[in-house]
Amino acid sequence: MPNNFLFDLLGPLYDHVISPKETEALHAPLNLPSDGWLLDIGGGTGRASAGLLDSIDHLVICDLSLPMLQEAKEKGIHNLVQASVTHLPFAADTFNRMMVIDALHHMPNQQESVGQMLRALKPGGRLLIEEPDIHLFGVKLIALVEKLALMKSTIHPPDKIKAMAESHGGKVSLDSDGKGSAWVMVDKQAPGSQN
Repeated sequence: MPNNFLFDLLGPLYDHVISPKETEALHAPLNLPSDGWLLDIGGGTGRASAGLLDSIDHLVICDLSLPMLQEAKEKGIHNLVQASVTHLPFAADTFNRMMVIDALHHMPNQQESVGQMLRALKPGGRLLIEEPDIHLFGVKLIALVEKLALMKSTIHPPDKIKAMAESHGGKVSLDSDGKGSAWVMVDKQAPGSQN
């Protein structure tokens, strides 16, 4: 079964089941406002990024699920790309900001996915990965439910995600949203700069 099968089924209902992201909290970890382009990877319906349109010049949502992207289109978001993160169809050094909100654990090859993200991020750009903090008991239960639902999810602790990003040359800092999610903030260094 494809990894996005459940999201295809949930697309039209997703925003009714999952509450919108409080986008105000994303400004600091993304260093917003910013000029240029923001890529929301695994952004689905745009529930997290639609509220950031006033803080960036251009928004692109990339997701595997066409029904989820259709919901984003109905919110007035027009730069929509159906693609796998392991094969991002963007040139190197394209985006000023990137975000992956509660989606990395659904990606089958997370190490390769993080590498693709950093390839497409401009030097001086910022990638924010927000994931449930697997150290919390409630998140461990969610991980179990996702396994039982055959979602092929793997929730890694923040330090493991940090190591993935560092292996691709990112400068990483960790924080928390204070509500059960870990923030992994990755800055892409200019060639030749010191970490």
